Amino acid sequence: MSYLVQVKNLKKNYSSKEAVKSISFNIKENEILGLLGPNGSGKTTTIGMLLGLLKPSAGEIKIDNMNFEKNRIEILSKINFISPYIELPKKLSVKQNLIVYGKLYNIKNLKSRIEYLTEKLRLEELLNRVTGELSSGQKNRVSLAKALINKPKVLFLDEPTASLDPEIGDFVRGFLENYKIENKISILLASHNMNEVSRLCKSVLMMKNGLIVDEGTPNFLINKHGRKNLEEVFLKLSRSENEFN
Repeated sequence: MSYLVQVKNLKKNYSSKEAVKSISFNIKENEILGLLGPNGSGKTTTIGMLLGLLKPSAGEIKIDNMNFEKNRIEILSKINFISPYIELPKKLSVKQNLIVYGKLYNIKNLKSRIEYLTEKLRLEELLNRVTGELSSGQKNRVSLAKALINKPKVLFLDEPTASLDPEIGDFVRGFLENYKIENKISILLASHNMNEVSRLCKSVLMMKNGLIVDEGTPNFLINKHGRKNLEEVFLKLSRSENEFN
């Protein structure tokens, strides 16, 4: 079985606080894995370590069968990230932003790559507009184009459709489904939209207090915990004071 992401015994400590407590998981090629948990569960810290923004206290991360610590530069060229809470330079036009990020990744045939993403993400009328003047839905599509500019093998998504209206949110989810199939990439999706997770993710990790407390397909978790949907499972996790089981 081909895993593009392998995480083994990953830990992150801050002084006396354990933010992530020895977690292990894998993401298959051509898979979207959901990462769920209440605020403070360790999701953001985990993603930060997978992006190389935070140094793990212990454990190992492999991406595309390469150890992150030993092959940092090469791995960074194979991954990318999107979050609505991180904005692109506001004074640049959309096209200028895509050119800048494309050159940072040393993308060959950058013009054709921008043209491809412009068509797929419906950016034709936005290319020459100043990024800071766009609506949240427009910024979201531009950020997604930026995240795909380097044809990443692994894509990390943190609340990718937060604050989007239903039509744009549905467009983004449909785009991600099709892009994954066409390009066989691995995606880690952190989201509080349980319908989105149920639609996109074949498997789900449930985190709480720095631990992975349960995992499985959405339907498996729903049936295991005797709930009607994944949102009810999430609420059970969030409200439980004891270990989730």
